Amino acid sequence: MDYLGTIIEESLLDKSVLQRLKILETRVEPVMEKHRTPWLGQWTLHRVEISENLADDVAALISGALDYTHKSAWYADYKNKDYHYIIYKDKIFKIPRDDAKGYRQAKE
Repeated sequence: MDYLGTIIEESLLDKSVLQRLKILETRVEPVMEKHRTPWLGQWTLHRVEISENLADDVAALISGALDYTHKSAWYADYKNKDYHYIIYKDKIFKIPRDDAKGYRQAKE
């Protein structure tokens, strides 16, 4: 089963990763204080679909592309009915959706 998620374009240093994804929808939001990204004027949110057979490779690409230059806490995630990928810079979690311990570990 394919995965669905949202990728914030401005969170990526290497935006070419977006070319490997099926973008279902794009919306732009102005940055607000709650976003904690004052160096940006907007967030471009791409609703994406990732085929199951590419999910691991895409997670690795996103993990390597996330921008931590502003000491931000960017992450990306996508999920299907069975698994939830939570992706940080250089760290990837593939968590069964019913695994509370896995979710706790991903938040640490």
